[in-house]
Amino acid sequence: MEKILNVFMRCILGTIAMYFINTALEKMGFTLGVGINAVTVLTSGILGFPGLLALYAIGFYKLL
Repeated sequence: MEKILNVFMRCILGTIAMYFINTALEKMGFTLGVGINAVTVLTSGILGFPGLLALYAIGFYKLL
């Protein structure tokens, strides 16, 4: 039960982080925003901060 709660909390925090990162990137003029959907929320929830970095790294790679 503790592990499920941990993943759920990371999902919530990852979603909040994605929202603020997307907003900051948009204000700086970058179109790198990662969409907030079930796949990205679960990625950040299961993998945590490295998963969040991986999502933005994939977005940066697609930008090149």
